Amino acid sequence: MSSASSANPPNQFQGQPAALIDRVVNLLDPAGDILLNTTIDQAREAVRTGNVEGIRSIMGQFAICEQSGKTIRMARSIGRPMRYFLAKRVEGPALIIAERIDEIAAQLESEGLGDQFNPAYTRMVPAHHLLELQLVGCPDPNPTLTRFFAPPRNRLPANIASVGQAYIGRLAEVCDAWLETLPKDEPIGVLFSGGIDSGSVLVVLDFLLRRRGQSPARLKAFTLSITRDKKSLNPEDVQQAQKFLDAIGSPMYLETVEVPLETVSWRKAIEIVEDYKPLDIESATMACALLQEVRSRYPDWIHMVDGDGGDENLKDYPIEDNPELTIKSVLGNRMLYQEGWGVNAVKHSLVYSGGQSRGHVRTSAPAAKFGFRGFSPYAMPQVIEVAEGIPFVDLTDWDHEKLYALKGQVVAAGIQAITGVEMPIFPKRRFQHGAIDDVGFQSLFPADPQEYRDAFAQLYR
Repeated sequence: MSSASSANPPNQFQGQPAALIDRVVNLLDPAGDILLNTTIDQAREAVRTGNVEGIRSIMGQFAICEQSGKTIRMARSIGRPMRYFLAKRVEGPALIIAERIDEIAAQLESEGLGDQFNPAYTRMVPAHHLLELQLVGCPDPNPTLTRFFAPPRNRLPANIASVGQAYIGRLAEVCDAWLETLPKDEPIGVLFSGGIDSGSVLVVLDFLLRRRGQSPARLKAFTLSITRDKKSLNPEDVQQAQKFLDAIGSPMYLETVEVPLETVSWRKAIEIVEDYKPLDIESATMACALLQEVRSRYPDWIHMVDGDGGDENLKDYPIEDNPELTIKSVLGNRMLYQEGWGVNAVKHSLVYSGGQSRGHVRTSAPAAKFGFRGFSPYAMPQVIEVAEGIPFVDLTDWDHEKLYALKGQVVAAGIQAITGVEMPIFPKRRFQHGAIDDVGFQSLFPADPQEYRDAFAQLYR
């Protein structure tokens, strides 16, 4: 890849006069990265030099942009979004890199270039890929993508106990490395429903803190309960959370967070996550309600952990709900739920990327909005690597029901092996359904997906 081919004069690009990008405006806050096994300088050097193996070895949540001569390189994990926009200026094009669409819009406005902005012109760096962009802006440069994370598939034995020990063992390694970066008395919150993912994260953190000789009283399990007229709508998550914590002998961790129905706004969630997919907006709406109230109660709280990514890793979504999917496509495509159909697919969105690479903003954006440092251990490449090694076909024989039951079996076996805790397993339920009853849910969210799209479009009119 070069700014001009040998067939073109140095001042031309693909036969047209070249305009070197005059400025690179990097609005990413380095404090948003969570690096567990390397320094920020080492991580930046790997990205700057295009060292794919070096980027692959980074353990953490990161979005890094570096410049080397006329080449800009960007790389990110699922846990942190990264967007870019090429602006035309008289002095020469400017490349703007930011975590959010509205940050790009504000930068353009501050430079008198607001009339160029359109959210459809922003681009998302897809997770698990190194994006390289030559600093030539006329015509628009075309980035190249090199995958830095390609975990081998089906490498684990077709044995639930072995798979569970490997999977939860890796989760524990990642969580332990994360705890190593925290002050020993720093409180830790868990977005908690008592489901498989948030439940396993809580059990693992409890185990690791005790093993370190630190007080597990640092932990708190925050569970959302939507109320109407100061009365609880009897959400299932609160009941499930209580049953889970009672079963593992830790009822003291639970803190129910009650939020009035009239203060919950899906329109505000759209503004925060800058997307319009109904399921993600529903989830983000509840996350915003919970985190805003926690922030009100605890002005100085920093660290918040969640179980996001567990469903994607163990492919635990109802295939019947999506007419585009079959069990063969789900089990036959590498990281389909994490990345969508792939960066070269027709349905890959340049604005949003695909899969959880796009959808994780339902978790990361609300946490950032309310001043928390969010951590999603199940979305870490090192944990996804073990999940991709699971022989799903051998364990399910292409059977939907066996696939849906697999996550509970794997995680329960792994928790038992690693922590010694017998973890209860409850039926799957989405976050947005567990915090409110059916009547309240229907009154809160629109039935027509177009309403979400319209609300998103209104943000930039």
